[in-house]
Amino acid sequence: MKYQAFLAHNLDKLPQSKLLTAAQLQEIKIVSAVLPFKTNNYVADQLIDWNNTENDPMFRLTFPQRGMLEPLHYDLLATTMKRGASLDVMKNMVNSIRFQLNPHPAGQLEHNMPFFEGERLEGIQHKYPQTVLVFPAQGQTCHAYCTFCFRWPQFVGINELKFAMREAQQLVNYVRAHKEVTDVLFTGGDPMIMRTEILSRYFDALLNAGIEHLQTIRIGTKALAFWPYRFTADDDADELLRLFERVVERGINLSVMAHFSHTVELSTDEVKKAIKRIRATGAQIRTQSPILRGINDKPEIWAAMWREQVNQNCIPYYMFIPRDTGARQYFAVPLVKAWEVFRGAYQNVSGICRTVRGPSMSCDPGKVQLLGVSQIENKKVMVLRLLQGRNPDWVGRPFFARYDDQAEWFDELQPASSADSLFFNQLKKVSPQYSLS
Repeated sequence: MKYQAFLAHNLDKLPQSKLLTAAQLQEIKIVSAVLPFKTNNYVADQLIDWNNTENDPMFRLTFPQRGMLEPLHYDLLATTMKRGASLDVMKNMVNSIRFQLNPHPAGQLEHNMPFFEGERLEGIQHKYPQTVLVFPAQGQTCHAYCTFCFRWPQFVGINELKFAMREAQQLVNYVRAHKEVTDVLFTGGDPMIMRTEILSRYFDALLNAGIEHLQTIRIGTKALAFWPYRFTADDDADELLRLFERVVERGINLSVMAHFSHTVELSTDEVKKAIKRIRATGAQIRTQSPILRGINDKPEIWAAMWREQVNQNCIPYYMFIPRDTGARQYFAVPLVKAWEVFRGAYQNVSGICRTVRGPSMSCDPGKVQLLGVSQIENKKVMVLRLLQGRNPDWVGRPFFARYDDQAEWFDELQPASSADSLFFNQLKKVSPQYSLS
């Protein structure tokens, strides 16, 4: 199938657009002025139920909805557009709104970008000792955009909000200098938007550098869900799989971190074929998604998704809480409810599916997991721990927060006792860690 992207300005070319009302088209135009919108013919033709767009999870996952902007912002944009404001006026207004949406949550900009040899590395994040994130400049877009995406600032054309790396050798030098690094994670955007020829420059640079402490290369991607042809029918798909084989043959673990948010994304013949082809290279596929209101906030959806992933030889990995950025208020699920969904799903799958962890928040101190709700001296508390942390000493230590069934993010929680208050205060002391001159 030939790749065809659809943006807000050319929705008239989408075959199903006749099923979108004038009101829907106007809402897409207004919301996508702030939050990026892009879809493609695979998503439109095979994943969306066009007879029920109001309730369809994949439509909501890829097409902007009015509620994704605060009412004040939406009304302001709608009024300004109606008045025929100039491009400069619109641009200033849109960017002002964007900067109010917490474009870089969890200290990505302030704390995660390291300094190396006197230079700030704008295409690398190093939050946890073992793992370096890489943002190849050529991979800073996607086949289609998730409306919940916490990396939406990568796609809106504001350079000061964007992470991007252009030099593979800079990455090699940084990893070689940091002996604690075992994993390099290519992310974006989506690295699978890149041509294999370009991706191989980064991979081969790492493979040929002989870095003994490098054990794993990971690829964060939504391509299996939104464009599985990348692994089956694109003109360099076979070349891509040979690159995967080359990584595995060199003794490096290759893990494809696949984003699946709903069972429908796992249902097509093409995605099943793509998964088999990737697995045949020796690569692993681990699966993850945030829990999203109106898309997958029911235990039966997650249980079915984990079962199907295991049936296709994928490894369920994470249930995340959507980060506090962008359209978060539209998708957010209270933490207690997220845990109830996770627990309900976990109870209804076999042990082989229980590799999954969650619900987890990637916040300033690290990945904070809500283990559950318990009672201490007849008082309800929320039990948490860090699965990953800026400070390794924090990892795996249980701690407690006051029960709050409305809280949607870690920052909204309060310590349950004076002892927990001390630990909460430690978690709030976040500073850049990685700097070599």
